[in-house]
Amino acid sequence: MSGTSRYNRQIILPEIGDVGQYKLLKSKVLVIGAGGLAASILPYLAAAGIGEIGIVDDDLIEVSNLHRQVIYKTSAVGKGKAAEAKAMISELNPQIKVNVFAEKLSGKNAISLFEKYDIIVDATDNISIKYLINDACLVTNKPMVYGSIFRFQGQVSVFNYQNGPTYRCLYPDENSNAASCEDAGVIGVSVGIIGMLQANEVIKMILEIGEVLSGKILVYNILKNEQQKYDFERASNVEMIKEDFEKKYKLIENQIEEIKFEHLLNEIENDAVLFLDVRNEDELPKIKLKNSIQIPLMNLDNEMKKLDSNQKIYVFCQSGIRSKIAAELLQKNQFKNVKSIVGGALAMKRLLKEEKI
Repeated sequence: MSGTSRYNRQIILPEIGDVGQYKLLKSKVLVIGAGGLAASILPYLAAAGIGEIGIVDDDLIEVSNLHRQVIYKTSAVGKGKAAEAKAMISELNPQIKVNVFAEKLSGKNAISLFEKYDIIVDATDNISIKYLINDACLVTNKPMVYGSIFRFQGQVSVFNYQNGPTYRCLYPDENSNAASCEDAGVIGVSVGIIGMLQANEVIKMILEIGEVLSGKILVYNILKNEQQKYDFERASNVEMIKEDFEKKYKLIENQIEEIKFEHLLNEIENDAVLFLDVRNEDELPKIKLKNSIQIPLMNLDNEMKKLDSNQKIYVFCQSGIRSKIAAELLQKNQFKNVKSIVGGALAMKRLLKEEKI
């Protein structure tokens, strides 16, 4: 095998050998997200000799990313994450193929992307995208390697592996208001640890060695140096066919309309519209607008009667994730004109400061 010197230290392991290295070379792995989790996942998969790696991410690098997304340099701020990630891992291992998809994963592209790969890795911090990944994996019969971070605690599992339990079996409530890293805060080390554990699950599946975290979730706490594994089973109502998938996501993605705050500056004095803040009351930065109201997402269902269903409503949270959930909830309750503000309060504060409003 050419280039065996690169992989010699793992080839000499009896569980891998030349046969195992060949399996890695022939494998194709798609990583959704090029942020903190991917900053560990991508280098280790590339270094191990995964033959083809796809990266899906439409985001740009920001300074605030660098403390955990350690594959990027300060000089790369403002550039596309997916392309920069490719440059890094291609330099680490030029023998592998790396494909960049600088686009947002959606119901329109998920199936066609997933069909080209063997394993799908969830490296996102977006709850709605995790459900999308899960559902597309069900349709294409691909395993989903899941990772999630909340402050100092992380979770890892493998869904839909050999017809095993899915993400919906563990988290059936699609209207969860779990916070993202940007909302809740995160230390870079915890993201790195969970990303490496995800890469480990990918490699074990390809090599067919060890025990895959299927039907089990590993919870790791970096402050206490503790980890637990919990078992869960496949639910009876999680199957999904392509027609159901397309119908579901066509409806969802057509429903939730997003808008940039820069297009709403002329609305901040307009009493005919309402800015709805669905963050918790203690969250910063504070956004004080003449025509705004705050109802935390967890209370929205009960306090929806305070709102006029015919009024034009612009919903925002910290970064634009919970606002989409809130907008969907309002639309399900017959609110006619609701939009989610891209980037949330963080983007709004920057623009308000620039405009000195």
